[in-house]
Amino acid sequence: MTAFSPARLLHHPRLQVLIRRREVPFVMLAAVVGVLSGIVVSMMGFVTRLLHSMLFDISLGERLSALSELEPRQALVPAIGGCLVGLSAWLIARYRTSHLVDPIEANALHGGRLSLSDSLIVGAQTILSNGFGASVGLEAGYTQIGSGIASWLARRLNLRRSDVRVLVGCGAAGAIASAFNAPFTGAFYGFELIIGVYSIATVAPVMAATLAAVLVTKLFQTAPTLIEVPPIPELSAADYFPFLLLGLVAGAASVGIMRLVTLVERAFVATGCPPIFRPAVGGFAVGGLALFVPQVLSAGHGALHLQMETGLGLGALALLFAAKVAASAVSLGSGFRGGLFFASLLLGALLGKIFAIVAGPLMPLAVDPVVSAIVGMASLAVGIVGGPLTITFLALETTGDLAISGIVLTASVMAAIVVRQTFGYSFSTWRLHLRGETIRSAQDVGWLRSLTVGRMMRRDVKTIQIPVSLSEFRRKFPLGSAQRVVAADADGHYAGIVLVPEAYAPELDADAASIAPLLRYKDDMLVPAMNVKEAAGIFDQTQSEELAVVDNVRNRKVLGLLTESHLLRRYSEELDKAHRGALGEETVNESVGKARSV
Repeated sequence: MTAFSPARLLHHPRLQVLIRRREVPFVMLAAVVGVLSGIVVSMMGFVTRLLHSMLFDISLGERLSALSELEPRQALVPAIGGCLVGLSAWLIARYRTSHLVDPIEANALHGGRLSLSDSLIVGAQTILSNGFGASVGLEAGYTQIGSGIASWLARRLNLRRSDVRVLVGCGAAGAIASAFNAPFTGAFYGFELIIGVYSIATVAPVMAATLAAVLVTKLFQTAPTLIEVPPIPELSAADYFPFLLLGLVAGAASVGIMRLVTLVERAFVATGCPPIFRPAVGGFAVGGLALFVPQVLSAGHGALHLQMETGLGLGALALLFAAKVAASAVSLGSGFRGGLFFASLLLGALLGKIFAIVAGPLMPLAVDPVVSAIVGMASLAVGIVGGPLTITFLALETTGDLAISGIVLTASVMAAIVVRQTFGYSFSTWRLHLRGETIRSAQDVGWLRSLTVGRMMRRDVKTIQIPVSLSEFRRKFPLGSAQRVVAADADGHYAGIVLVPEAYAPELDADAASIAPLLRYKDDMLVPAMNVKEAAGIFDQTQSEELAVVDNVRNRKVLGLLTESHLLRRYSEELDKAHRGALGEETVNESVGKARSV
């Protein structure tokens, strides 16, 4: 009798067909992904707190960033962690040639294909970074492993591209939901930042994943507590104006912080310091800052709770804000693994309080410091992380106060507009941009790259070798035998395109010695590796209806021909397919398959 194997079950044809063609099994699979994400978050959180407890002499229930003072020997802990992170990065670079793909990049470019081993590497490096006190958050590691597990399951079940992308979004959504004990925050994180679109077809699986993840954290008693917020005064429409201004300030601050991380990273490169040693240097700098401002350590959970519950003067707030920005920039710029999600929440709360102290007396309307802190927290997080609805639900679910959700959303949208108009990227997509990618969200554009000129071109093209006379050309290509002929020289190099009807124009001399005057697009050509967007740009620039495809611009060996009409038709077909997949609509073939299965 054959032993039961989960891997064999995942490859079972009937199970694969059932999940592909029925919504309820897919929702159940999403719930399983949510459970696994919740387990991962609980385990990573416990390991990190255990490291904090052992390395910084605090209890498991205490938060590292809530420390009031730091001993000199403890200030060396981030540098030790930097040595471990640098060594791991060196080993990875030695045995790997490709970069580690994150969930946004996977969904945008690779149809949700995400390596589970890569995700485990990112998760381990994030635990090392945060556990040894670097000023980074765990959320990037949470979403990476949750999405990696989801992608692995989806590929084992041979799901469609659109379903793989949704399941990856479920993994990330479940991770964020369990990290903040906020199912709607996790759901909209999946919609806005990972899947890239909100549709009826994605609501059920994503919500199933987030609810299952939150239940797991409650079962393990690892769910974070809500932020204690003092009583908030009643708000009216007139109170929106000061916080709109705060949204503008937070948007500008977001851009400055993201650019600062890049500047620090470039500064480390400019020094010539080997990459293996950069995290150690960064950890030493973070430890030095922590001697004076211990709240800069780790993500900032304890510091955020303290700031929402107590009040500091302007000088202390400004010092903590500047120190946290510096610590986060140095941590990420030197090579520690993690993100700015929770750091942006802390920085936003500090910015909001600073705004209330500085700008409050100048405003015609009263600015409540607590409301300002919450609005600043949300606005700065939207500027850095993205997702206005995600952060609005986070503010609502973590504070438990519905009254300020309208102001939070309005200010967050204002911050998002500032960032989009002046910068154009969230922190995640900005890091991808620095690596050479052009994506600005998780919307699926991978099919654009796979739809290349080499796939679309015709290889059965009419060719002729020049020089050749007009009469010889007419003899080989009678009127009506072809629409266009590609000309090449004696060495096979592309020379141009001849439109056959033009060769039969009555004003031409039938005894012409050469067809050279009829050659079009002599220097305009395509190469097989170009994607549909690049090829369309060349067609538009040259105002041509057809172009030859050559092996490369130097050799110019003719491989085929591509017409603009065929390119636009294929682009329209793939765009429609991607649109249907994003909205959960069925194609004709899928509908027929379901009918047959019934």
